[in-house]
Amino acid sequence: MTPSPRENHPMQIPNRREFFGRSGLGLGSLALTQLIARDADAASGQAIGGVPGFHHRPRAKRVIYLFQSGAPSQLDLLDHKPLLNEKHGSELPSSVRGGQRLTGMSGNQSSLPLAGSPFKFTRRGRSGIEISELLPHLGSVADELCVVRSMYTEAINHGPGVTFVQTGSMFPGRPSIGAWLDYGLGSENDDLPSFVVMVTKNKGGQPLVSRLWGSGFLPSQHQGVRFRSGDDPVLYLNNPSGVDAASRRRAMDALSQLHQIKLQETDDPLVHSRIDQYELAFRMQASIPDATDLSDEPEHVLRMYGDDARNPGTFAANCLQARRLAERGVRFIQLYHQGWDHHGGLPGALPKQCRETDQASAALIQDLKQRGMLEDTLVIWGGEFGRTNYCQGKLTATSFGRDHHPRCFSLWMAGGGMKPGITFGQTDEFGYNIVENPVHIHDLQATLLHLLGIDHERLTFKYQGRQFRLTDVHGHVRRELIA
Repeated sequence: MTPSPRENHPMQIPNRREFFGRSGLGLGSLALTQLIARDADAASGQAIGGVPGFHHRPRAKRVIYLFQSGAPSQLDLLDHKPLLNEKHGSELPSSVRGGQRLTGMSGNQSSLPLAGSPFKFTRRGRSGIEISELLPHLGSVADELCVVRSMYTEAINHGPGVTFVQTGSMFPGRPSIGAWLDYGLGSENDDLPSFVVMVTKNKGGQPLVSRLWGSGFLPSQHQGVRFRSGDDPVLYLNNPSGVDAASRRRAMDALSQLHQIKLQETDDPLVHSRIDQYELAFRMQASIPDATDLSDEPEHVLRMYGDDARNPGTFAANCLQARRLAERGVRFIQLYHQGWDHHGGLPGALPKQCRETDQASAALIQDLKQRGMLEDTLVIWGGEFGRTNYCQGKLTATSFGRDHHPRCFSLWMAGGGMKPGITFGQTDEFGYNIVENPVHIHDLQATLLHLLGIDHERLTFKYQGRQFRLTDVHGHVRRELIA
């Protein structure tokens, strides 16, 4: 019979062999139990922890989200509006604006002059998708793209906007997309986190905070793990000087004994989470160096991603790293690239941003396709909202800026069951309002979950007396986008 908590007092811990023999819950049996449960759940369509898993056959196994923080200008990249060039400098018609709200940065302007794009658009690929000259590499994979030109959101400022895309709410505290997926589907690799985040190094712009990849009210083991450039991709993962792997294992075993004693007293889910996180961290000490070492990448692959791929922490290196993680079973890989917030000086700043991201984004699609992974990897590229068709501040002969515009913006997706070589949705000739097939942020989230085999209305978590989900009480799967 298993001793009672009182008999197994923390001040009277038996030796290690006795403890595991008496409790029947040693590390080995715990790990075996979890693996057996996971395999059984996968076979029956249930995820780890009894959470509904695959509700239908998935089209995608993983997601790589290339989030362009600051909001790229759709009018200069993906949504060509020749009328703006014809009417460059003239006033935005009040009939087009329709009394819609403006930000405090341009709402007090006496004039809202239209600003045409100084960049040329050409039709690319057999599909003939119009793409800006700033994205020549993306144009080379145009036939793999599903370009949505009718995205919209309620958020008009960056903090709420990014939070809305990543968590389904403009208010902080909700779980992020990757956390929901880890909670609902579990991990495909026991030695790596299923949710990884990378942020391009040395970039300014709107701040990015860890709650964007947090677990919110879900158990903490579902939060994203941030990988950094340098010798320590994951902070505090390596052993301190003078501590070897055997010593760390002994410390882990002793700590696990204390956790097991606590579990006998109370089946606290926080203790379970703590055990899982410690064990994953220990396994990651061996798996992370292999996953993050790019030295075994062939020369032709490095050239495909561009010169920056050799520089850890750049967007190009992070894209290559994302492919390596996807190969190893990481389910949700989130890349952030800041610097798209062009309230002024857009003609000079936008080309720089595109040079940093265009080649690597296209290379990621090519790389996944040649490895047979694009068909079950969903790649998403886009920001938190769009930019205005009028100039914020003074319009000059050589420069202008664009303010925030939540009413319409563009993003592209590739692979993972999306229809390739199409554009979806349409904005008016001024690029100010959506006139065909609007796609809300919650629709995007619902469609993403659907491609991964999840019914967005059924993946829920009860918190503070109500059931929460990523899409709140909204969202529709846009089946028109699915192949």
